[in-house]
Amino acid sequence: MEMTSQVDGQAPVAEGEQQALSVRRMVDGYLEAPFPWYGLDEAFTGPRWLMQVGAAADGAVEHGSIGHGDEPSVRNEHLASAVGEPREKFAVVVTVAESPSRRSADGTGLLEATSVSSAAWLAGVGLLSVTWPGQMDHSLRDDWLEQQTETAWELADDLGGPEWSTLSLPVDGVSTPFHYRESEFGWVLAGSTEEGVHLGAYGRGMSAYGIGFAVIKDIAEYA
Repeated sequence: MEMTSQVDGQAPVAEGEQQALSVRRMVDGYLEAPFPWYGLDEAFTGPRWLMQVGAAADGAVEHGSIGHGDEPSVRNEHLASAVGEPREKFAVVVTVAESPSRRSADGTGLLEATSVSSAAWLAGVGLLSVTWPGQMDHSLRDDWLEQQTETAWELADDLGGPEWSTLSLPVDGVSTPFHYRESEFGWVLAGSTEEGVHLGAYGRGMSAYGIGFAVIKDIAEYA
């Protein structure tokens, strides 16, 4: 077993132990949230994993993501299809706490309110983060990503626009309306729950029409 180097007289720590500690810290971030986390419901039987949480300026956890299926990697879909590689099949569920506009804990600023648009934007940017368009040089991806991130925000701010349709999906067993759109890179959807959170989701290779969402009963099981 490989070992890390010893520093400051401390005993070396096995790499496996470091990985376990890293996962434990990640789970702790989710446990700090004062709202429930959502994932795909029990109809999905594939692998699940934690991604990351996002916090407000005052340190309060505001949102986070749970992955399902294949762990997505940044790939050029045109090249992937050209060489016959299988497309990744994944869905990521983003949970966003419902929060009004409010002063920060230190009183130095104003924290923006969250909404369904917040969930739609986070989901849109999440999908962009694992994609770049076919026949584009990798060196141009940063410029493309910046431009598309702005577009994702404009789309999220206009959920009633022509780019979006309505899709009803079960949330804790209750049929719930979602805003839904597709692109050549995958799909994005966003809606709200009765538990005081907004849900966003994005995916590729896995149909959005057959999924459902449910509260994660024990996020600590991901440790």
